[in-house]
Amino acid sequence: MEKQEIIEQLKQYFDIEELVCNHIIERYDGEKAWLFLHKDLLHTLLVLRKDILKVPLYCNIHKNCLTQRGLRCNLCEIVKNKTDNGNLYMSAHVLGSALDLTSPEMTAKEMRKAIMSEADKLPCNVRIEDNVDWLHIDIYDTGNRVYLFMP
Repeated sequence: MEKQEIIEQLKQYFDIEELVCNHIIERYDGEKAWLFLHKDLLHTLLVLRKDILKVPLYCNIHKNCLTQRGLRCNLCEIVKNKTDNGNLYMSAHVLGSALDLTSPEMTAKEMRKAIMSEADKLPCNVRIEDNVDWLHIDIYDTGNRVYLFMP
């Protein structure tokens, strides 16, 4: 599937503001920000929403002050603090390759279990953070279809 087709389908479920930080939205007039999200991540998100989890998913919810859960830029607090402290920060979030998701209908543990049981539906290999109260999923390829890692 081409990236634009994936984006058009995702727009049924997500606004770009939910997937990238405010700095990017302000600088790139919203819709242009799709450019910075990796195609494999977008395809994975679409498959999670439509074919595996089949429940509403939320990333950034600005009215609830849930931010920096999608694409993070160098001005975002998490990234800026790491840089200011001289720490290397290679998070998939800064490369448009990771999302932190929640759902009102499933716990993170239930989402992880569902993804593991239907991993063959995923369009690429993924990493999932274990033992957290949200679903962190990224497309860093460890060679495993689904790789669980600890925070």
